[in-house]
Amino acid sequence: MSSRLETFRAMVAAHPDNVLARFGLANEALKEGLHAEAVEQLRAYLASYDDEGNGFGRLALALEHLGKVDEAKEALHAGIAAARRFGHPSMAAEFEARLEELDEG
Repeated sequence: MSSRLETFRAMVAAHPDNVLARFGLANEALKEGLHAEAVEQLRAYLASYDDEGNGFGRLALALEHLGKVDEAKEALHAGIAAARRFGHPSMAAEFEARLEELDEG
């Protein structure tokens, strides 16, 4: 395991309300293939932060790896709404394409 992962775990343990530390931990967990941990951290992050879409896309990816396709689709729908709300049409289009792939798969 990476030292970055351990650093973010320590940050979250010391400051559980720090949403950006949770987002960082989730990203490091994704890199290490720790998808369940990434889902846990991303859900905590998204519950406390008005994300612009990226967090929902990462949550969808982690859920896909866990075989939770319906939950991944829900995350993508939320990500599309957030991306549109924050004026990120290319991110919304990317998530729409991922939804189509999940529907076909």
